[in-house]
Amino acid sequence: NPTAPATTISRKNNHLGSVLNILGTVNNPEAIDDNDNDQDNDDAQNKYMPQRIDLPTEMAIFHDLLFEPTEKSITLRVKRLVSQGNAAEAEELLNSFPSINDDAKLRTYLPVLKLYCEQRNLNSALKLYKKMRNEPSVKLEPENYVLLISAFAENGYFRSDKNTKQVECALELGYNHTSGPGLFDELLNEMSDDILEISSASARRLYNAIAEGFQDDEDNTKEQNSKLKPIHTLGGLVTDNDKARPDELIASRVAVGATSGICPCSGVKLQLINLESGQRRQLHKGLLQLSNSRFHEYLASEVSNVSASLPDDYASKHLNSYAQWLDSREGKPFTAIIDGANVAYYMQNFEGGSFNFHQIKFMVEALEKMNENPLVILPHKYFRPKFQISSTNRYHIVKEDEKKILDDLTKKGQLYHVPPRCLDDYYWMLASVSDQTRSRHDADLDVSIDNEEGRWPGARPMLISNDQMRDHKLGLLEPRLFRRWYSCYIVNYNFTAFVGQQSIDREIGFSTADFFSREIQANDTDSGKVWHIPVNDWKLDDRFCVRIPKM
Repeated sequence: NPTAPATTISRKNNHLGSVLNILGTVNNPEAIDDNDNDQDNDDAQNKYMPQRIDLPTEMAIFHDLLFEPTEKSITLRVKRLVSQGNAAEAEELLNSFPSINDDAKLRTYLPVLKLYCEQRNLNSALKLYKKMRNEPSVKLEPENYVLLISAFAENGYFRSDKNTKQVECALELGYNHTSGPGLFDELLNEMSDDILEISSASARRLYNAIAEGFQDDEDNTKEQNSKLKPIHTLGGLVTDNDKARPDELIASRVAVGATSGICPCSGVKLQLINLESGQRRQLHKGLLQLSNSRFHEYLASEVSNVSASLPDDYASKHLNSYAQWLDSREGKPFTAIIDGANVAYYMQNFEGGSFNFHQIKFMVEALEKMNENPLVILPHKYFRPKFQISSTNRYHIVKEDEKKILDDLTKKGQLYHVPPRCLDDYYWMLASVSDQTRSRHDADLDVSIDNEEGRWPGARPMLISNDQMRDHKLGLLEPRLFRRWYSCYIVNYNFTAFVGQQSIDREIGFSTADFFSREIQANDTDSGKVWHIPVNDWKLDDRFCVRIPKM
């Protein structure tokens, strides 16, 4: 009804949109008959068979005739064209509705990209991939990158011999290479910018693609090619730690040395990648936001109304005040931040075990002997004369010798009292990205491996904690940001638990959380870049190692 009120049209649009939502969730929507009667299959009667109707597509077209096309309706129409093998027509449909670009999702483009790769139309695939990567609403997944890179690999685009194919559009898209190892490195570099790791299925897919693409490479010897044999799609890559020759093609699962960071196949030493200055600021901002979020969760769960009068930004204000104190304080900069509660509870899960203040004192003294200046971060409740021991119904009454430990640390300026209803984790995390402007005097606090003082090498201030960081809220931080921070700053410890003031062994051991970063990284060699890709369902130190040598 053309005279229907706008509200009626809008309501109908909403109803039709709901139908499209339901149809869009059907796996492989098949065309359906408009007649359920049985028909004979002979040629004479086939011409009288009723036409099969692709209901989801028909509904989408009907929707787009009446209303403004949506991402859902266009996606259904694109899928239909792809099922008919019309990749170019599907992309043309996408381009004819520029208004949906802001709402376009991965599902809108991915069927077309897959079809281009299957049809080996890799110039069109690369153009579409670049468009997808530049769309803010499209988030490419690891398997999408592997799809494209594998398509180039298995079709010989990364080779350096006379059979190498050229990607004609690569230069106009901003790449510096049209083929060979250079193009491979550029695509891997883009992948490493957006993702941290891949799955074992993606590692197998990439391995098979490289194996297929280099099987008849005339510039490689038979011995070089014999190592790369395609594996079954249900098979797994086995660890191959054999040392490769300097000019050898590498596509192997390797076990990187846990404490050396050295790849046995390529001989490359993997890096521990530190936070950049912009990332440090981003982490600082993220922790302030998380502190407020956690505070509001606490208020929602609190039975009493004690906190009702506190301002909404109570937690972030206190955390920001702490950050300002770190930046403005005089004296020596802190080089070690101690998770006080974590140290005090360490190995105290025996009968009679408690929150042990003497373990905190022991840790402080051990770090001072290592030429570090420690700061202990301690939650509010442990400053009370009596407090409940975590995960128990028991209470700890603070003794005079324990109170003296707190007093001594306070006098030396080595103890920070976390305000009530604030999470201490954010305080010791924030210290790692604080500039400590006034006390540092622009000095680089990090310690080199070959330092003459024999200090523990690595980033400063180091964070002393065995916390596994399973707080679900930390998942809100950007994964690369959190992983780099954890790898560079966390230092684990071990010692024999105290019973009261006593310990039978006064030795303490330290170990870094990671000796090399758990993210995709490239390292240069004379033969070309060596890539090490973490695989999320392999062992922690295993990597998929790839090098396409320069010829």
